[in-house]
Amino acid sequence: MGDASKSPAARPMTANDHAAAAAESIIDRHLGLMFGIPGTRLAAIAWPTGGFTGRFGSWHYWWHAHLVDLLVDAAIHRPSGHPRRHEPTGAEDPSFDPEVADVVIRLLRGIRWRNLGRWTNNYYDDMAWLGLAIERADRHLGLRHTKALNTLSGRMVEAWLPHLGGGIPWRTMDLFFNAPANGPASILVARTGHVERARAMADWMDATLIDPASGLVIDGVKPGSRGGPLQPVPDIYTYCQGVVLGVEVELARRTDEPVHVDRIERLLTAVETHVCTDGVVHGAGGGDGGLFAGVLARYLALIATDLPGTAARAQDLRRRAAAIVTSSAEAAWTHRVDTADGPFFGPDWRRPATTPRDDGAKAEFVEGAVHSSQIAERDLSVQLSGWMALEAAAAVELHRPEHTPTITK
Repeated sequence: MGDASKSPAARPMTANDHAAAAAESIIDRHLGLMFGIPGTRLAAIAWPTGGFTGRFGSWHYWWHAHLVDLLVDAAIHRPSGHPRRHEPTGAEDPSFDPEVADVVIRLLRGIRWRNLGRWTNNYYDDMAWLGLAIERADRHLGLRHTKALNTLSGRMVEAWLPHLGGGIPWRTMDLFFNAPANGPASILVARTGHVERARAMADWMDATLIDPASGLVIDGVKPGSRGGPLQPVPDIYTYCQGVVLGVEVELARRTDEPVHVDRIERLLTAVETHVCTDGVVHGAGGGDGGLFAGVLARYLALIATDLPGTAARAQDLRRRAAAIVTSSAEAAWTHRVDTADGPFFGPDWRRPATTPRDDGAKAEFVEGAVHSSQIAERDLSVQLSGWMALEAAAAVELHRPEHTPTITK
């Protein structure tokens, strides 16, 4: 894919140049053959890898879903101009880097094989993220994963449990109904033709998961210790704000109902007020939390590029969302640490990153979540999040909408 880390001397580096440098470094560092099997790719979840376990002995499903999504970003933001090896099959934009498309194919194969030949697992949030990544890969790169996409989106539709007071649960055999599952699932069902279900899910989240004091999206609801009505779990995570903004943009595009723009305005104001400082999204450490800020940046960029409307309010919302994305990406890039292995991003973009070492505890899976490495910069999640902010800024810079033809004026 060329030496993307070197910018042309004749001009300053752009947001897309920064994204290219992140992509080049993370792909080179982390991706490799899964257990030496030809035609596969998988990513090391820590760097330095610390031996076999750090390379592929441990892996995290939803981190890899976001890696697929980022490779799609890289392909469409920086087309190589080389002859395509994959003919588009309804892809929205036929201009993409075919070398990256090859990597996506191999990575999806590695994910499935590493997941014991299945696309699914027991966590609805995980499956929703992989479904979103596959949908984008097929739509933008002309790939064909119809069975996988139908399987994953079908799981989201079947998991809807309003008779129990919730949307869809966090995982199978569970009654914890949360934004991390319902948010990405609602975006996926909207993009796969289930607009009425997406609307119902968005309505449920708006009625159930909005903190009246801050206007932010809380984590979820679950039964109390003695059963009865569902009780709020009031924790606030940045990525929960992102996914709710994401589905409201999808519904604003598809329904032309003003309520969705109203909700975007209210939540965007809460995000600006409570989870940003000087326009930069707050970090959430390493492990799973390493991805949170990047997810919010992705869906803020979706507002900037895809929110429809010519009225002053829509223009203002697009401008405000773009400003957070740009500020966050600039902070992530400014506070990176450059090493012989390329740039590393920190878990908090407002502070200088630390050079990772093969030292201390590595990220580990505990009770359904991945806890941070002792040095958070080691975690693939943290690096993907920084890269995600840069790709979000590239989309804003390039005026590159997620959906074409765009209905944003």
